[in-house]
Amino acid sequence: MISIYSITALILAYLCGSIPTAVWIGLSFYGIDVREYGSGNAGATNTFRVLGKQAGIPVMLIDILKGWTATNLAYLIGVSTTGPYNSVAFTNYALALGIAAVMGHLFPVFAGFRGGKGVATLFGMILAINLHAALLCVVVFIVVLLITKYVSLSSIIAGFTYPIGVAFIFPVYIKSVIIYGMCICLLVLVTHQKNIERLLKGKESKVNLFKKKVT
Repeated sequence: MISIYSITALILAYLCGSIPTAVWIGLSFYGIDVREYGSGNAGATNTFRVLGKQAGIPVMLIDILKGWTATNLAYLIGVSTTGPYNSVAFTNYALALGIAAVMGHLFPVFAGFRGGKGVATLFGMILAINLHAALLCVVVFIVVLLITKYVSLSSIIAGFTYPIGVAFIFPVYIKSVIIYGMCICLLVLVTHQKNIERLLKGKESKVNLFKKKVT
């Protein structure tokens, strides 16, 4: 049942995702719009690359929080609208809220609809949906990053890990969650198309997240 409360929550989720953390922190504290440098994306990875870890860490954490907060707005709607907290309807609505936040990050209304790739916000979303599968993605991301130094490759492989996690390792018996996991793979591939091209050509830049930014 669609109500004014559920519609309002979807709008709030989109607006939450639209908060351009990288842009605002870059402009407020460094006088730099990160979209004009590096990969041109308003995300945590490009913030690390352009401004260093002092800016990159808070951007990453806030972007994760955006996805987590938006997805958990489902708890504020009430069981009369979504059904019990463990129901299919509730899970589907939580997924819809998380997707709205991701769309907000990709196309932020507060930053001229020029956003990032949504990986951190996606992670915040799956953190709220399935904690164990999300932590598995973190482990995979870190391992791949330490081995290759490619954030893009780490993100892609971690994205593919999630549907495997919810389908086989930490099985979820709600089809929409598994379908959503497959959609994550597709979204990650689409948003990282240029990165994939550079990886294949050997031109993708490596990132050392622990290296101090040189000015």
